[in-house]
Amino acid sequence: MKQIEGSVCAAKGFTANGIYCGIRKRNDKNDLALIFSKVPAHAAAVYTTNLVKGAPLTVTKQHIADGIAQAVICNSGNANTCNSNGIEIAEQMSALAAEKLGIKAEDVVVASTGVIGQKLNITPIADGMDSLAEGLSEAGDEEAAKAIMTTDTVMKKIAVEFEIDGKACRLGGIAKGSGMIHPNMATMLVFITTDAAISADMLQKALSHDVQKTFNMLSVDGDTSTNDMVAILANGLAGNEEITAEGPAFDTFMEALNTVTISLCRDIAGDGEGATKLLECDVTGAADEATAAVVAKSVITSSLLKAAMFGADANWGRVLCAIGYSGADLDVNKVDVAFQSAKGILPVCKNGAGVDFSEETAKEILLEKEITILVDLNSGSAKATAWGCDLTYDYVKINGDYRS
Repeated sequence: MKQIEGSVCAAKGFTANGIYCGIRKRNDKNDLALIFSKVPAHAAAVYTTNLVKGAPLTVTKQHIADGIAQAVICNSGNANTCNSNGIEIAEQMSALAAEKLGIKAEDVVVASTGVIGQKLNITPIADGMDSLAEGLSEAGDEEAAKAIMTTDTVMKKIAVEFEIDGKACRLGGIAKGSGMIHPNMATMLVFITTDAAISADMLQKALSHDVQKTFNMLSVDGDTSTNDMVAILANGLAGNEEITAEGPAFDTFMEALNTVTISLCRDIAGDGEGATKLLECDVTGAADEATAAVVAKSVITSSLLKAAMFGADANWGRVLCAIGYSGADLDVNKVDVAFQSAKGILPVCKNGAGVDFSEETAKEILLEKEITILVDLNSGSAKATAWGCDLTYDYVKINGDYRS
């Protein structure tokens, strides 16, 4: 397993592109992306559990019900959510891409991200389709990654190479997400491609299992989006024997998928709206994995803790508070807490009670860009990790005038 250059175009047979077509008011950012596989691919996806869902999710779920897809089209600047003609627009987006690519509209994954409740005009998308499709290339992944960004400040992309049955396989992805991030069964928008041969059923199994320990353990602000979706396409061009059941090959594929999704999780958390720090909460010593996950997610979601991390304040009581209201069944009198960064480790709590520490050392540790909150429940061997970011003044500024 090794990380390589690229993202959604790293795998054989995939091309991508991104353009500005006029959905956004400003023309300094791309707003329409396309990913294409030269052959039909097995497809799987997970979606937001928010009862309010973007129209593209409904359409995509119908399109890949047969486990097949060959392209992904995604716009930014408008979520196409809570619109009376949303389904129609999403279907039109699929049809426009399919016609230009020479494939079936039912084989197109469609996605949108941006403002909720504003009608999406199909005209700029239609007008830009020729340029979008004609510009597809194996070097187009960065333009596609840019096109799905909203308040993101950096592109989020990664690719890895691994071996199955003696065949070199590649898997890569791009993601967008900065605010309204508190996924449940999915995340913001993530598109993953691979040339590994794997059945649609096993692809869905792999993705559904993976998100439980990756994207579902991510939170920026506690808001679960209406348009969260992770989609993965596997075209089989690597030439390995198709994975149809669990075993060593499936385990290798899962490792590759997990490597990519954890990287994208960290990228999203570190680029949270207004964020200055990436936060990671590592929970160990839990009685079971479910308890560890609940505790880690509760800590990383605490607005008070996030604010303290912004101020480099070792207010560890906020960690205990978040553990206490997490709903987990545990003995708080056994809990140990420490803060860690590149500057070192600072124990702040032992057996549920504070220990003496240097405020100067604490400040030095917490001024770093990446902070890990270490929680040991001392009740078992299970563990879990969650990712988030600090809460800053700029988060309010960004969301106070988001529509403009």
